[in-house]
Amino acid sequence: MYMKRSDGNKLVIILALAFMGCAGQSNQADDAPVEARTPVTVTTIRYDTLEQYLQLNATSSYLQRSFVKSNMIGYVMKTEVKIGDFVHAGQPLFVMQTKESRAIGNAVNKLNPDFKFTGVTTLAANASGYITELDHQPGDYVQDGDQLAVISDAGSFEFVMSVPYEDRQFVKEGVAVTVVLPGNERLPGTVRSALPVVDSVSQTQQFAVTVHADHQIPPDLVATVDIRKVMKPSTPTLPRQSILTDETQSSFWIMKMINDSTAVKVPVQKGLEMGDRVEILSPSFTSRDRILLTGNYGLADTSLVTVQQ
Repeated sequence: MYMKRSDGNKLVIILALAFMGCAGQSNQADDAPVEARTPVTVTTIRYDTLEQYLQLNATSSYLQRSFVKSNMIGYVMKTEVKIGDFVHAGQPLFVMQTKESRAIGNAVNKLNPDFKFTGVTTLAANASGYITELDHQPGDYVQDGDQLAVISDAGSFEFVMSVPYEDRQFVKEGVAVTVVLPGNERLPGTVRSALPVVDSVSQTQQFAVTVHADHQIPPDLVATVDIRKVMKPSTPTLPRQSILTDETQSSFWIMKMINDSTAVKVPVQKGLEMGDRVEILSPSFTSRDRILLTGNYGLADTSLVTVQQ
């Protein structure tokens, strides 16, 4: 029994084709693409107390001033105070002499020493406060009624705050506020009353704010007043970094893990923002929900990820 040569060639060709087919299948299996996964980190919902503040400008001022005026025609002989001094009611401020006494006073005393005519009088402070203006010095000639000094009443020192009329609902008498001075010094304050003054251009109304300070504050100092508008205790929040948005910032979403390797896009509605925390109004999340913190930017809906610790 023997095999023809042509049959042997056919067998060789069949074996070669079978081998090439197996090799091709092996190469195709080796060349199959491996699906990439994005490394990410996750966070969970947290419950915080968020507050929203209204920030307004205020200027320090003495609302009441006392004017010291001359009560005679004559000369200022002596000044007992200087600008910035604190004076008490009844404290001597100026020594005055009438022009008549300067002209004939000594002659009258020489004629009759019993007269003891001097024409000298003392002007005293009629209120307690700081000397903020000093208009005359020793030797000046003044008329009756001329202003000599201005005393700013220490008890009338307050910050005058301009409030937009639509925000009056948040600024009521007795409301506690925080006054922030330049240099970030923070002082507790209280809204005392509304002043019957409205600016016709800016449509703002002025309110007086009393501050509790242990040191003197100069007038015309511009500060910031923080007034709490809203406080939400124990509200659900997420880090700002975990919330994504479009170019117009009109829609927001987060990437949520639905299993150990897949993240899906979930639209959210934001609420208050405070520091790095953002309130989530909807939907509701639980502490077991895992939300992407990093690696979430640019991910499509239903993306494969790898959670890193």
